[in-house]
Amino acid sequence: MRETALFDKIDLHLIRVLHTVLTERSVSRAALRLGMHQPAVSSALRRLRELAGDPLLVRSGASMQPTDAALAMVEPAASILRAAEVLFSDARGFEPRSATRAFRIAASDYLDPLFLPRLVARIKAEAPLCPVEIWPLSADAHYHAHLAQGEADVVIGNWPEPPGDLHLGRLFSDEVVCLVSREHPAVRRGWGQQDWLAAEHIAPTPTHPGARGVIDAHLDSLGLARHVTVRCAHFSLIPAMVAGSLLVLTTGRQFCERYAERLPLAVLECPVAFPRLMYYQLWHARTHHSAAGAWLREAIRDVAASLRKP
Repeated sequence: MRETALFDKIDLHLIRVLHTVLTERSVSRAALRLGMHQPAVSSALRRLRELAGDPLLVRSGASMQPTDAALAMVEPAASILRAAEVLFSDARGFEPRSATRAFRIAASDYLDPLFLPRLVARIKAEAPLCPVEIWPLSADAHYHAHLAQGEADVVIGNWPEPPGDLHLGRLFSDEVVCLVSREHPAVRRGWGQQDWLAAEHIAPTPTHPGARGVIDAHLDSLGLARHVTVRCAHFSLIPAMVAGSLLVLTTGRQFCERYAERLPLAVLECPVAFPRLMYYQLWHARTHHSAAGAWLREAIRDVAASLRKP
């Protein structure tokens, strides 16, 4: 009887609040993400504490930390929310005009500065009621776990060797070139391999601790190392940094040419031979047969194809 009485007090909205509060570790941030007023989230948290017989979140210095009992609830809560999402949407197919499910995309901005704006525009034009969340591929973002736990539907980026246990869709390949200021000496004099290696390079912050980017991983395979003096987690800010310095950015031609059109920058051939960059979208087996997931992946493919330069 007690288990039945407890079950009757639990609804899906409470589970959503529970998962959001525990992952955000903040009532105010959870309220923003849920689109609720903070007192309403606080009230729901009080109900959850009564149901669990546990404080769930406790203060630790200036921040809030989940209790051991709360940590054990995160994945079951995520599983319930994923199942409910599939039950009421994918079970009857995906109708973009009327769907209300959220799309969660983890992506860096190094593919093309026009890609994410055009992708969001495409989603909002065809599925106007679907919320869209864009997550960065930052140093503390573990994209594999985000996909497995349902926190992301798809991850977009480039990897030397994509994980074999995830589904993969190729978007396009691109030539590796260098982006420099128009005042860089190499624009006038040219450069060889040693000049390039000794130059001051700027590179993105690794996507996770210990990760090696595709450029440095290839250099390692050749027994070479470049002189990286600046790292930046915000890839879209790097071209402006290059334009005002003697830094060198080595990445895909498509990204470089977008910025060379509007900043005092030059695109140079790289004196070290690199394989072409391959850009992918990755997704987990749990969404492989999802109608909504398939629709999202098709939109990503179409937008990426529309941006390819001949």
